Amino acid sequence: MPTLLNPYLGFRGRAREAMEFYHGVLGGDLTISTFGEFQASQDPAEQDLVMHAQIVTPGGLALMASDTPERMPYNPGDTMSVSLSGEDEAELRGYWDGLADGATVLQPLDEAPWGGWFGMLKDRFGVTWLVNINGA
Repeated sequence: MPTLLNPYLGFRGRAREAMEFYHGVLGGDLTISTFGEFQASQDPAEQDLVMHAQIVTPGGLALMASDTPERMPYNPGDTMSVSLSGEDEAELRGYWDGLADGATVLQPLDEAPWGGWFGMLKDRFGVTWLVNINGA
């Protein structure tokens, strides 16, 4: 699998609705995972929020999204990130290391509950990057 560069949209409680709409428009396969499924939050109010949703079309389009929990800042207009994902660990760690220069690390690159490795940072230009190294 090659390394992919994808848009990642942030919502406040509307990620499922938005992704179901985009799925109706774009087609393809839609997967949705909640914070509760991965025990990613202790707040009962966040259990049904979307931790990660993804549409992949047969033509190669990919769109990702999640809900921003109430405990995290949410600024409409600043709700898009760039996601790098794939299986080439050396390549993706190299991207992480390069992007981390002068960045604010929001989530260290560490083992993820869904397998593999995940990290998130805001680069020196204010762009948020998500790096996901798929587990073997």
